[in-house]
Amino acid sequence: MLYFDRSTIIVFVPRINLANRASLLLCLLQPAVATSPCPVTRLGFHKFEVGSVSRTKILKAVAMSSSCLPATTDSIAQALEAKDPAEAISILYRILDNPSSSSEALRIKEQAISNLSDLLRQENRAEELRSLLTQLRPFFSLIPKAKTAKIVRGIIDAVAKIPGTSDLQISLCKEMVQWTRAEKRTFLRQRVEARLAALLMENKEYAEALTLLSGLVKEVRRLDDKLLLVDIDLLESKLHFSLRNLPKAKAALTAARTAANAIYVPPAQQGTIDLQSGILHAEEKDYKTAYSYFFEAFEAFNALEDPRAVFSLKYMLLCKIMVNQADDVAGIISSKAGLQYVGPELDAMKAVADAHSKRSLKSFETALRDYRAQLEDDPIVHRHLSSLYDTLLEQNLCRLIEPFSRVEIAHVAELIELPVDHVEKKLSQMILDKKFAGTLDQGAGCLIIFDDPKPDAIFPATLETISNIGKVVDSLYIRSARIMA
Repeated sequence: MLYFDRSTIIVFVPRINLANRASLLLCLLQPAVATSPCPVTRLGFHKFEVGSVSRTKILKAVAMSSSCLPATTDSIAQALEAKDPAEAISILYRILDNPSSSSEALRIKEQAISNLSDLLRQENRAEELRSLLTQLRPFFSLIPKAKTAKIVRGIIDAVAKIPGTSDLQISLCKEMVQWTRAEKRTFLRQRVEARLAALLMENKEYAEALTLLSGLVKEVRRLDDKLLLVDIDLLESKLHFSLRNLPKAKAALTAARTAANAIYVPPAQQGTIDLQSGILHAEEKDYKTAYSYFFEAFEAFNALEDPRAVFSLKYMLLCKIMVNQADDVAGIISSKAGLQYVGPELDAMKAVADAHSKRSLKSFETALRDYRAQLEDDPIVHRHLSSLYDTLLEQNLCRLIEPFSRVEIAHVAELIELPVDHVEKKLSQMILDKKFAGTLDQGAGCLIIFDDPKPDAIFPATLETISNIGKVVDSLYIRSARIMA
């Protein structure tokens, strides 16, 4: 920080060029300029009223603030030992100000950038991370392109960990795409564009994301970068799934699997592929296959302690409920792996499983109300809630009409606490789907339930006999036609 004339203190940011430092010194030596906004406002200093301060202390503070630290391990240690995060950030900035470009200095600066990005992330200073990425562009010309890509992706990841920065991430990625195009850094640009497409998809800007991915896929296939191609195909599958285009989503996932089979895929990426496969199979009502994919994804994420493990486990439980095996849910949750993830997500699925086991529509609606964030706000679970609701409604109606051979529809509607028209429509649909044997007497407003008819074996046997006789007659006709010829 800097002391400014007799009544003002200024917080000093050390990363300014020499011309700005000269302007600042001029202001310090000329108190009459203190009220002038131009140099102070332009440099972005913050003033605070204080008591009288000597001009010697001011100049001493300027000299200390403007000096850079040597790029050594001792300077890094000094930053790590700093008690105040702001002090540590200032020290790291001063290390980056060092003009040395030796191999050791560059290595120390890389470490300083990593520590600085971590500190800025912890302090939720996303804008400073963005400006840091811009300020480091001259430094990137001194280090290999692979290290540049690592630093850029690391800073973008740090910004992503700060909540509420989706718009900032999109603008940051667009800036980096323009810079990489100008610098002809194709490898880095393709990865930043893939990240940008993912951010656009999360922001529900599907048209722009699809346009970006279409050109990127062609370019990456031409270069035959298999690992990046897996990422892009997987992202394209998720994008088409969000647009409800299942055939293209499956085609993109197949392309991702094909590319993944040709190379070594990290466990986290393989888990993501399995998770997407399970989602697509669940969408096609193939819940048994979906369960196996979700289980593979859960094992991969659980081994890596990835937070997506709880969602894989949640979808596993959903599949069990959808195939009428809700009794297995409690056992899975109480298993050794399941106990690690006990929380609202699993409690929500357990409440739905209990309602399904009791065939209680009221309990199901209560679970939806109590766990709205975990059930209805989850796009994957929400897609299956409608069919799950219909299943529970059918099971609840079957439970209510089991004791009766003839019952009024209004009484059934009263027991299930639903409108009469809705219940009558559902009962007629269940009769047509052969969920139970019965008929609706609309004149009397009653439902008549029949006993389950016993199958008669004579009819299948008769049909089989007639089919065999038809085959014999056809064979004899072919033989007689040959003899006559």
